[in-house]
Amino acid sequence: MNKLAHTDLMTLEQYARERPTFRTRVIAHKTARKVPVGPNTTWLFEDRLTIQYQVQEILRTERIFEPEGIADELEAYNPLIPDGRNWKVTLLVEFADPATRPGHLAKLKGIEDRCYVQVADFARVYAIADEDLERENETKTSSVHFLRFELSDAMVAALRSGAKLSVGIDHANYAHANDALPDATRAALLADFA
Repeated sequence: MNKLAHTDLMTLEQYARERPTFRTRVIAHKTARKVPVGPNTTWLFEDRLTIQYQVQEILRTERIFEPEGIADELEAYNPLIPDGRNWKVTLLVEFADPATRPGHLAKLKGIEDRCYVQVADFARVYAIADEDLERENETKTSSVHFLRFELSDAMVAALRSGAKLSVGIDHANYAHANDALPDATRAALLADFA
């Protein structure tokens, strides 16, 4: 997939005008790309549009308009766009109660390494996690991780032929899978492959 360039982004003024419409479009787009895996994790399968929205929001919030600052954001976020051979996922570990959240995150250390996708009877493909920086410490994991899943050509061909797709986590303290993905989600995810 094409990475974002400075010319793909709206200026701060243009984004201020177009933000409501663009935001509505992106939220609708993300609906098919969000997959719950158990009661406390959501996977957001990123693509060029979701990352463009993220970059635009950061530029807006931080009031970044200098070319160097924009280039820094593009350098940080472009690696989260799939390249036509993989999926890139933001893993959100969600516990609503701030008082109990640290205890839950302590029990889930290493969860990012136990995330997988499985196509039909092929072997599970485990995530390559947090390539940009370590997101857990000695006591707990982070509530946000960035994952990459590399699928073989045979797996992609099987998916295009209608093979079953499961996404899951097999952590000792959190074992859940979702193998009932809606057709709209399957179609969105298949579009990520060249």
